[in-house]
Amino acid sequence: MLMRGIRGATTLENNNKKSIKEATVELIDAILDKNNIEIENIAFVIFTVTSDIDADFPAKYAREYCGFENVPMMCYREMDVKGAITKCLRILICVNTTKNQKDIKHQYLKGAVRLRPDIKE
Repeated sequence: MLMRGIRGATTLENNNKKSIKEATVELIDAILDKNNIEIENIAFVIFTVTSDIDADFPAKYAREYCGFENVPMMCYREMDVKGAITKCLRILICVNTTKNQKDIKHQYLKGAVRLRPDIKE
């Protein structure tokens, strides 16, 4: 097996625990579903959020609602770049898989689709 990175992003309606939970769970579910990932094959997960998201940690909801209790995770703050997308949660899931890089299905949801307009389902 090889280790591959699976990227994804979404935007939140509000900076509150409910929005962070919903966005985190929806994004993780989409990535796992579209890539047929088993949690046991996940090596680690990195979350980043824009500076306008500070109500809670996305990793908390990955553990509580997505079965990531034993997956190593870290949360970071995204760079503040003028004109960048706001209220954005990004994820990098590193997974052991036999898939080729071109077969990985990165997921960009809601307002984050503009980050990668080249990725179409």
